[in-house]
Amino acid sequence: MKNTIKKIFSTSDSEAIVQEAKKQIIRELDVPSRRLFLQRGLTLGGIAMLTGCDISDNASVETALGKISGFNDRVQGWLFGSTRLAPVYAESMITRPFPFNAFYAEDDAPDVDGLAYRLKIAGLALDKREWSLLALYKMAQVSQVTRHICVEGWSAIGKWGGVPFGDFLRLIGADLTAEYVSFKCADEYYTSIDMATALHPQTLLALTYDGQILPRKYGFPMKLRIPTKLGYKNPKHIEVIEITNKFSGGYWEDQGYNWFGGS
Repeated sequence: MKNTIKKIFSTSDSEAIVQEAKKQIIRELDVPSRRLFLQRGLTLGGIAMLTGCDISDNASVETALGKISGFNDRVQGWLFGSTRLAPVYAESMITRPFPFNAFYAEDDAPDVDGLAYRLKIAGLALDKREWSLLALYKMAQVSQVTRHICVEGWSAIGKWGGVPFGDFLRLIGADLTAEYVSFKCADEYYTSIDMATALHPQTLLALTYDGQILPRKYGFPMKLRIPTKLGYKNPKHIEVIEITNKFSGGYWEDQGYNWFGGS
């Protein structure tokens, strides 16, 4: 534990405290508000002196945000572990109806043809064959009742069923030493996660919701269910899974949201 603390706080204690305080304040604000906060607040002198740069222009603001977000990612990554499990709940606690949430209206959710659907595998994997839904449905399934936590401030409990993602990655011969797993989706959403999160025992390639085939509004034909992450890290309507050492960001992450996205 002492070595971990030293590793996290390699700079002086005072600088680490300032950085952590900035992260705690800024992570709760949306992107335009964060920029405004930095432009108005950091140029007042206090934090500007600490950063050593002029942050009155957009480029400097983005640089400051990137440093803060990167620090947040590193801390969350160090604290994350395969034995740290998200809480599970009784089925009686399921939120009904479970909310729809996306960057578009529910009626605009993609209508994927399940018979024609093929999951594509890319990158660092030995077996890159395409997967039909029938083949995926035949795999051993597990279920979990966990809480979805949205960055907007609400949460809901749902029951998800599917294939443990770590088992799927091992089955396709994925390079488990790779840094990232990225996802491209039918609704043009994209995101990426670290390999430790991909292998976490609760990370699920979800094919069902509440005992039924995954509904369109919840991500048919499949979504990634990660109860240890905020909702925007749970991609829906997945079409391509890539194992890679190249950082590929994400739809919201590229607009300023924290990449690690731990809940």
